[in-house]
Amino acid sequence: MADEHQFIEDGLRRSQINEFFADELGRAGYGGMDVAQTPMGTQIVLKAEKPGMVIGKGGKNIRKITTELEDRFDMDDPQIDVQEVDEPDLNAQIVADRLANALERGWYFRKAGHTTIDRIMDAGALGAEIVLSGKVTGARSRVEKFNRGYIKHNGEPAEEVVDHGQGVAVMKLGTIGVNVKIIPPGATLPDDFEVREDADVPEVEQAAAAGDDEGVEALLEEEPEEVPDVGDDEDVDVPDEDPSEVIDEEVVEEVVEETQETAAEATDVAAEEPVGDDVEADELDELDEEIESEAADLVAEMEAADEEDEEDE
Repeated sequence: MADEHQFIEDGLRRSQINEFFADELGRAGYGGMDVAQTPMGTQIVLKAEKPGMVIGKGGKNIRKITTELEDRFDMDDPQIDVQEVDEPDLNAQIVADRLANALERGWYFRKAGHTTIDRIMDAGALGAEIVLSGKVTGARSRVEKFNRGYIKHNGEPAEEVVDHGQGVAVMKLGTIGVNVKIIPPGATLPDDFEVREDADVPEVEQAAAAGDDEGVEALLEEEPEEVPDVGDDEDVDVPDEDPSEVIDEEVVEEVVEETQETAAEATDVAAEEPVGDDVEADELDELDEEIESEAADLVAEMEAADEEDEEDE
């Protein structure tokens, strides 16, 4: 058999065994089981609110359960160990069965939910969640949730830390599923942190700047260097002129230089332009001469035509 098929078979078998114990030990306060394979056989640890009812008078009930396991589930030498639940209000399976029983007895779902989750938190739980799904009040199914404290829904903490329990309440309108999740007190979660006031924090020395032997604090404590005074014997050139006049003169000189340069450029351009004008003037003169010659020819033709007309008359 493949590994994945083996996992499915093991999970299905475990679920069937759990349902068998829930049916047989419901009145004893069944709180879950742990199954482990050992060289001596199958070790089963039962958690119950009333271990005496699980064992029975003279061990009669526990022998009956052992025989049933061997015949129904083909187990080799099952060994059953019964343990008492210290705090039933912190066991999710016991709480789910109690809540389902209360709903079957006619408790209003809202009152039953709030009462149950308050008892869980009073027992010291870090967080709890109760989910009722089904026809809780009418013909239409819906889901009702009751939350308190802190709860994990996914990841490894949801599988390892959170205790799960399921129950079923059989009502006249239909069944109501009861799911209970509880984080027990003292559970260690990966996102927990602790603030310690008595922790010894080592002092952090401030690193000196690169190339400096002394720290910043030592430099701040030293007195600043004094600016040397200018002696009477030393000659210092101090301009007598007004700074504004000097600046104006420099600006005027720059403006004059720019004006001269602009004028020189304009003169050069003007000197080059007449060459183009002379060429255009010559072309215009040639056109005028051609027009005059054409006009003279037309006049001569008209005069010749007039003379011919006179002779014909």
